[in-house]
Amino acid sequence: MKTYDGPVSDHFDGLHFFDPDGSPPKSLGEVLRWQLGGRGKREVWPEWAPSPYADTPPPRVEGDKVRLCFVGHASWLIQAGGLNILVDPVWSMRASPFSFAGPKRHNDPGIAFEKLPKIDVVLVSHGHYDHLDTATLSKLAAAFGPRVITPLGNDITMRAADSAIRAEAFDWHQRAELGSGLAVTLVPTRHWSARGLYDRNKALWASFVLETPGGKLYIVCDSGYGDGRHFRRVADAHGPLRLAILPIGAYEPRWFMQDQHMNPEDAVKALADCGAAQALAHHHGTFQLTDEAIDAPVIALGEALDAAKVPRERFLTLKPGQVFEI
Repeated sequence: MKTYDGPVSDHFDGLHFFDPDGSPPKSLGEVLRWQLGGRGKREVWPEWAPSPYADTPPPRVEGDKVRLCFVGHASWLIQAGGLNILVDPVWSMRASPFSFAGPKRHNDPGIAFEKLPKIDVVLVSHGHYDHLDTATLSKLAAAFGPRVITPLGNDITMRAADSAIRAEAFDWHQRAELGSGLAVTLVPTRHWSARGLYDRNKALWASFVLETPGGKLYIVCDSGYGDGRHFRRVADAHGPLRLAILPIGAYEPRWFMQDQHMNPEDAVKALADCGAAQALAHHHGTFQLTDEAIDAPVIALGEALDAAKVPRERFLTLKPGQVFEI
């Protein structure tokens, strides 16, 4: 399969991407250790955990208002400046290369696909199946033909699945003008990427800083915490931030997950580091990727905020279909 081919840089060695300030992904042996005996107790999620909310978004949001709807897991609809932007859209039943196996949804998307407004732009952070869903991207291409902004190499994956997907690939620190005064910059994040066994880190991963009339939004779709430098650098380069979307789930067991996924305590530290005025949580409650219970991230986030003396209303958790407005 074709993969990214470009010049060597401080995070690309000619074949693989890497984070100079991160950690390499776990080996296959460590994956097997977790799956076959190194795990603690894997909590059982309810078969179906429906959200009491379902959103019907307006066609557009104008002025300096920003409307965010949590679709579920890491998927969001952001409406600002007359543009409609989806982040890591996954409407499929499974986050998997297979229709019959792999992590399955435990609730419906917070917006029914047919209730979506015209989508102008899609941001896709990296190639893991719970973030890059080619079936959804293909449906979006057919319905709306949006621009798809993604890190280097993921455009190849998208076009191989469907040539109609209008994928545009960018490197870390590159900025894309979206129109209507909006722009997005791709920024380093502590993670990795793969679609199969043989393409590990052959495509780049990123977080996003989205400039809107209502302020800058820092969208972290997947990240470990490390020593927090990734978050502090975004504050230095792009602050002040009006809002941060931070992951709080898929973190157990810690020996395996801590380099690639934050737990709620890490996410509270990340909020302090990036300095955003407000935070929204995601990456929890829809797909069971790891060992913690379905409600554990939300409970632990409240406890971590209390311990850090941060008001709980500064870092909110939404259910699919709930809306937050700036």
